[in-house]
Amino acid sequence: MPAGTAALRHRDFRLLVTGSATSGLGNAVTPVALAFAVLDLGGSATDLGLVVAAFALAEVVTALLGGVLGDRVSRRLLMEGSAAACALTQVVLALALLQGWATIPLIGAAGVLNGCLAALSQPSSQAMTRLTVPAEDLASAVALRPLVQTSAAMVGYTLGGVLVAAVGAGWAIGLDALTFALAALCYGRLRVEGGRGGSTTSMLADLGDGWREVVRHSWLWLLIGQALLYHLFYGGAQSVLGPIVVGDDFGRTAWGVALGTLMAGFVAGGLVCLWWRPRRTMLVGVPLLSLTAAFPLAMALSDRLEVVLLGAFLHGFGLQVFDVFWNLAIQENVPTDKLARVYSFDLVGSFVARPVGLALTGPVAAVVGLDAWLVVVAVVIAATSLGSLLSRDVRTLERGAPVPGPVPVAG
Repeated sequence: MPAGTAALRHRDFRLLVTGSATSGLGNAVTPVALAFAVLDLGGSATDLGLVVAAFALAEVVTALLGGVLGDRVSRRLLMEGSAAACALTQVVLALALLQGWATIPLIGAAGVLNGCLAALSQPSSQAMTRLTVPAEDLASAVALRPLVQTSAAMVGYTLGGVLVAAVGAGWAIGLDALTFALAALCYGRLRVEGGRGGSTTSMLADLGDGWREVVRHSWLWLLIGQALLYHLFYGGAQSVLGPIVVGDDFGRTAWGVALGTLMAGFVAGGLVCLWWRPRRTMLVGVPLLSLTAAFPLAMALSDRLEVVLLGAFLHGFGLQVFDVFWNLAIQENVPTDKLARVYSFDLVGSFVARPVGLALTGPVAAVVGLDAWLVVVAVVIAATSLGSLLSRDVRTLERGAPVPGPVPVAG
């Protein structure tokens, strides 16, 4: 088996990536469906921003708890239970849309619940990668997992636009419920558990221990800070302004195609990472991260769909290459028993300001103009990405063997 795909030899990795890719397909359909569901109910850009912000805020608030639990109890059980519960909430939301009793507050409430459930399992899901493969196949696993997930999401975003146009948002969200149920079945068959088991320390003490691990690595906390600014500005550009700008100019199906092209960029970046593993990953990854400015810039300045799609592709390509190198750096430099907590701080630090950006994008863009705000977003995310290279620790971080740590419990 080629070195780039060596992780697929391992049963638990195959189950893990199948479960995450299956739910990822459904989760790519849902944002397209929800955006137009809110607009069809008479909602404005501000209403849409508040609905998306509700999900993001719930996710951030719950993430630290998910990280602590993921290092204390069965990661497998957290993932399985979260996926099953999300399947139920999506069934309810789909029925509400199909039967005509959905409201914008109900959609927002469902988003809050799903955000909490997702955050409980996400740190565990990230930390499980290292447990499903031996050390020599870790780089392959870190590159393959997002490649498979984003390939599924690429299909999901495009499918979302088609389903919403053809049969409506309710059926599209019903598909997401089915994918969550299938993911729960995959996670339930994992033979590794994760988590230390029998912890005698308090959850607050565990949280403090995880925080100290984050601040011990200057490259880690610095790039988490950069991610905070990225999501503060870019989250609303995609989730709030994108459906309006692209949908009005080129049609609703075009927005689904644009998100599918974004995922195609992710896939291309993932394919490159299967064989390209530079010694100084952040020195290479951070400049490519600045390509994320291309999508909002294209939406603001071009009236040609092919230019918008090119911007979406470059955004996805640069972000995916950076993300693979970023996750490999965390997996190689953080002890196994602290991985879930570090990933939870990564999640919180990266996304804590996103609800603010989502909620304010509509009102701010209404004042300054949608296109003008998209240009501001592009400038900010490009400048902050390249600015992180001023740190010597970012520039000189090198690949190495995973650091040792206590072995989590296995099933």
